[in-house]
Amino acid sequence: MWLFALFLSVPLIEIALFITVGGWITLWPTLGLVVLTAVIGSALVRHQGLKQLQRLADAMNTMRDPVSPMAHGLLIVLAGILLITPGFFTDALGFLLLVPLVRSAILARIAARVIVAAPRATAQGDEIVEGEFEEVPPARTGLPPSGWTRH
Repeated sequence: MWLFALFLSVPLIEIALFITVGGWITLWPTLGLVVLTAVIGSALVRHQGLKQLQRLADAMNTMRDPVSPMAHGLLIVLAGILLITPGFFTDALGFLLLVPLVRSAILARIAARVIVAAPRATAQGDEIVEGEFEEVPPARTGLPPSGWTRH
């Protein structure tokens, strides 16, 4: 039900804002303002997206948890979608998502609601499983090690 309310209320808010702003500054400046926010927003999304992509690559290369850069990147993509959508309300939401503190607060609220459960062990702690193995040397490709395996 809340999703239906969202799909109904956002266009109504946008229409009301277009009428109000258009009454203040007339049609062409209103349309120019919408295009200007889309251009500025897409430039900011590109800049911040590339920065988050670099943070993600750094996290992967140093074997750190990549969840935070990925989550921030997802919110930046959402900001880009909102900024491309014509309207003042969606632009305001999109610009808010480009503020790192706002993204961190949103992710903290989401993380507080997520419950991570470890898988249950099926075997007893003192049970021994025997087997054989063969060590296979890595293929020589001429590329440097990825960092995900020990060579």
